[in-house]
Amino acid sequence: MSDNPADPFKQALAESARTIAGLPEMEVTYTPDPSGMSGQRMRLPPVSRRLKPEEVKLARGKADALALRLRYHDEMAHTHRMPQGDMAREIYGALETARCEALGARAMPGVAANLDATLAERGDKANWAGMDSAEDAPLAEACALALRAAATGRPLPKSGANLIKLFADKFDANSAQSIASLIANLDNQDEFSKQAWDLIDAMGYGEELGAPPEETDFDDSPPEEDEDDSEDEQSGEDQQQDGEQDDSPPESSDEDASGDESSADTTAVMVDEDSDDSAESDDRQQAEGDPPPYVPPGIPDSEASPDYKVFNKTHDEEIKAEDLCDTEELTRLRNFLDAQVAPLKSAVGRLANRLQRKLLAQQNRSWDFDQEEGILDAGRLARVVANPTTPLSFKVEQDTEFRDTVVTILLDNSGSMRGRPITIAAVSADVLARTLERCRVKTEILGFTTKAWKGGSARQEWIEKGRPQSPGRLNDLRHIIYKGADAPWRRARRNLGLMLREGLLKENIDGEALEWAHRRLVNRPEQRKILMVISDGAPVDDSTLSANPSHYLEKHLRDVIKMVETQRRVELVAIGIGHDVTRYYRRAVTITDADQLGGAITDQLADLFDVNDSPKGRKRFAA
Repeated sequence: MSDNPADPFKQALAESARTIAGLPEMEVTYTPDPSGMSGQRMRLPPVSRRLKPEEVKLARGKADALALRLRYHDEMAHTHRMPQGDMAREIYGALETARCEALGARAMPGVAANLDATLAERGDKANWAGMDSAEDAPLAEACALALRAAATGRPLPKSGANLIKLFADKFDANSAQSIASLIANLDNQDEFSKQAWDLIDAMGYGEELGAPPEETDFDDSPPEEDEDDSEDEQSGEDQQQDGEQDDSPPESSDEDASGDESSADTTAVMVDEDSDDSAESDDRQQAEGDPPPYVPPGIPDSEASPDYKVFNKTHDEEIKAEDLCDTEELTRLRNFLDAQVAPLKSAVGRLANRLQRKLLAQQNRSWDFDQEEGILDAGRLARVVANPTTPLSFKVEQDTEFRDTVVTILLDNSGSMRGRPITIAAVSADVLARTLERCRVKTEILGFTTKAWKGGSARQEWIEKGRPQSPGRLNDLRHIIYKGADAPWRRARRNLGLMLREGLLKENIDGEALEWAHRRLVNRPEQRKILMVISDGAPVDDSTLSANPSHYLEKHLRDVIKMVETQRRVELVAIGIGHDVTRYYRRAVTITDADQLGGAITDQLADLFDVNDSPKGRKRFAA
């Protein structure tokens, strides 16, 4: 029997989530990784032995929100009416999440309280209460909050009320009518998605919706055409019955017989013609009978580039570093890494200390002097001693604004990085993670490569299928998590040695790796998100480029970079080792020697964390 006092709570919460979701076999885990679903596995925030109230509320709210989406959300209906533009998609997705949670809140008061606690926690993390401009505030969240409040009648947290207030000009009579229509169709997702388009249009983003999709019923009711067919069949049966009631069957004439023969011949000819082209036969049958079931357009393989294709994703993997080799080998590789970079540690350490001083300087508190109350200003007591009639001087401590920040370092793990470049990249990321952790800035370290040289299982399947033209990406990806943003450095320190493992570094498909890292960052709760890419050149995968245009992977990388820089939800920077990456990234620096990498990383992050961190005031990177 477990001695962890939190285990009974975890078991009860898991059973509750399975019941709400209607999935009795669903696996529930508690992990520092972002909450979410992976197939039949639910990830929830960790709960410590002390069962802290904030941990319990957060875990309950996250579990209820995920379970309600599993219960009420239909991905086919959702995808069918997905808008084309970014902001329209954000509003559309936020409204669907609010719909699922509102249905649960209306039916289960306990669930409603858990969702309220989670909503308040999210608003506090995102600092909705401190926002004073609609330009910096998330409109999609405001729309979802307005729907949630109107549908459930529950009060919003103060942070949520402030968010809606910032968009008061957008919540006019038209949007109020659209929200009322949404509430009337909470139980019908297909109709709800139609009304969501009206609200998006009322918000001023109608041009991002795109062309309306074909109307499709997402229920099991038979189409109207079947009624006509059944009436014809019924009338035929009635006529047959009438004929059977006549005791004297009609005599068949020669003309009738010849007519029957010609009819049979005509039927035979039609069958022969149809058999010549099976596709045409299928089309005729579909036109005359039931319409085919709706098949939604597949989710694009790339959000940034709809024309980018992946031949087969089945063999791709996102894996933690510790799952790629055993503990003993990781320890050996880490020791080897430490021995290789011993001379470099002092140089990188000095640069890291400089970055730490800059960060801590921004987080230091400032003082307002000459106040009538507060803390006695000891530095000005001399004036009182010199002149006893001088009043005492006080000071008040003020916190300077330092936004909650997370940094992701995305490392190119391709074969061309083998040797000194990957060694220095590993130790630089290691020292930087330690430095930022001291400054309470969370750091995530990711790596990207492929599972095989010159293709893998994907290419083999492509060959077996006759080598179809323009197959898209033809290799199996391997995306590695060396350190999660919420994992402490001491726990992930050993993982970085994996980069020195023989045979790990293979091909590099930068575009998909960048999109993956961006997706992880966007789902983080921190206000400021920084993504640093360290690479030694253009994306290269021989298998993919041999079956597609030579610029296929490079174009996709440019499309992803454009998406990230246009959305501006993540600050993107890059460091090129020995190759000029400024032709891809707007903010980038190129170094000619791997020994300069440690300094380049800390220098560029120091520039990002400059006190004047507005886009205009921030320093541009040297090319």
